[in-house]
Amino acid sequence: MVAKTFFGFEEILEKELFQLGAQNVVKGTRSVSFQGDKGFMYKANLALRTALKILKPIHTFKAYNEQTLYDGIQKVDWSDYLKVQQSFVVETTLYSEQFTHSQFVAQKVKDAIVDQFKTNTGERPSIDKDFPDLRIHIHIDRDFCTLSLDTSGVSLHQRGYKTATNIAPINEVLAAGMLIMSGWDGNAHFLDPMCGSGTIVAEAAMIACNIPANINRKEFAFERWPDWDSELFDKILESLLKKTKEFHYTIVGCDKAPSAVEKAKDNIKNANLDDYVSIKQADFFQSEKEVEGPLHIVFNPPYGERLNIEMERFYREIGDTMKQNYPGTNAWFITANLEALKFVGLRPSRKIKLFNGKLEARLVKYEMYAGSKRTKFQNREE
Repeated sequence: MVAKTFFGFEEILEKELFQLGAQNVVKGTRSVSFQGDKGFMYKANLALRTALKILKPIHTFKAYNEQTLYDGIQKVDWSDYLKVQQSFVVETTLYSEQFTHSQFVAQKVKDAIVDQFKTNTGERPSIDKDFPDLRIHIHIDRDFCTLSLDTSGVSLHQRGYKTATNIAPINEVLAAGMLIMSGWDGNAHFLDPMCGSGTIVAEAAMIACNIPANINRKEFAFERWPDWDSELFDKILESLLKKTKEFHYTIVGCDKAPSAVEKAKDNIKNANLDDYVSIKQADFFQSEKEVEGPLHIVFNPPYGERLNIEMERFYREIGDTMKQNYPGTNAWFITANLEALKFVGLRPSRKIKLFNGKLEARLVKYEMYAGSKRTKFQNREE
């Protein structure tokens, strides 16, 4: 199987797969391949936090032109995967000089499948782009074609707990990956001071309690497959839920917009996380650290892409607030406004290149010491 992910998350997805018990895990670009049985396919879809999709390859072949592409698709007995009364859709990924037009390739694949059914049964399955019974994926690298079934359905970032979003919501997989990269493991208090619709705090709570990432999903694509085994699925889910753990700190999400606070509360409730997460209306720039001991901050400040803010002043205030009001804190945030980082006025101890959608971004870490940095190091030497 192949798990797809965002640029920069390959290593953490590889580690997630190892920890889940995958075999022969191999890291690729924006993807990690692995082996496992049907139960593991269910488990991977339920539990992986940084995967966008899990594809299951069923056939590989060489194609040099449209005829050899068509012939290669026809070599599969599609009645093993699809009934004539069902619907399907074809998605494509192309890295080829021969095949450059994704719509053309998708059409060719579709024709080959439909023609096989018409020849064998006199009838044809239908195409449904929104709610197909089977999602077929073709990946062409030069002349090498891999045909896969999409086991997930809609992207796995659609966890199922979000009914309400804000102007600039962060993708759930991106949020989970940032949290894992930041070293968040549930052993401290947690704050998202600009929580928007609550994605980061929801993902933080699920990581802290080891709750499967996609427990709230309504459906996975494999549930429509002929070999769907609901008993096995329930057994896998039960075993994952036995591994959840208690959390002994606080997770707080704040936003100064009342509308965002309402949406975040709704989403946290939908995710059944209201025992772990509290949402408050507060302006970060007027706030200070409210907990004793270490505090872990992760947030997604506006970039000015979709929210209108005065960039220089805004980022300067972020730096000032963290420095003055949040001693003993590790603070991480993501921004696609690389210019704006200059105005924070603090030196990041880490900078990681990521993409937020199509925007190149940086995940940055700032360490706020209790007292000055110098006294900290002097104390350490003593």
